[in-house]
Amino acid sequence: MPKVLMPIGDATEMMDTLYPYFRLPEDGFEIIVAGPEARKYNGVMHEIPPGAPVPWDITKEQPSYHIQATVAFKDVKPEEYCGLFLSGGRAPEYLRYDEDLLSLTRHFYENNKPVATVCHGIEIAAAAGCLKGRTATTVAKCELDITQVGGNYVDQPTHTDGNMISSRTWHDYSELFRDFIPMLKEACQ
Repeated sequence: MPKVLMPIGDATEMMDTLYPYFRLPEDGFEIIVAGPEARKYNGVMHEIPPGAPVPWDITKEQPSYHIQATVAFKDVKPEEYCGLFLSGGRAPEYLRYDEDLLSLTRHFYENNKPVATVCHGIEIAAAAGCLKGRTATTVAKCELDITQVGGNYVDQPTHTDGNMISSRTWHDYSELFRDFIPMLKEACQ
């Protein structure tokens, strides 16, 4: 099966991560989870608490499921992968400093391989220098991550720019996967 790489770390958002983890194999893709180390990582759930006595204007973070990374970033051979999926959560805030991950990310952009990014996953693409002159969407609080590196932000459920498709949050996954899976199928033949 063609392989898709999904980098994660502690505080990966589990809806962002588990949906592609289970969805992509349904269409014949093996998803390989990578992390700073090959180990189990702690996921989180982000939501604006409904009915909270004091209103929240940002998401509350709670512990969630765990997910195993089977390979460390430094050991990934990017030429073995036909696509990249950058999930969100707080993990990208510190993963964007990992030079091995940034090098991997650049490989996918420079070789015109399909890349999907959701929510804070855009921070990895930005840190890797892959957004200059590109248009993307993300959760509104990450708009600056696109624009400060010379990219253009649009507020819409998904946006495709060449080999990259971006979405705001997992709430937009129906549209994202409707377009990302054909992109993967064409590139991975």
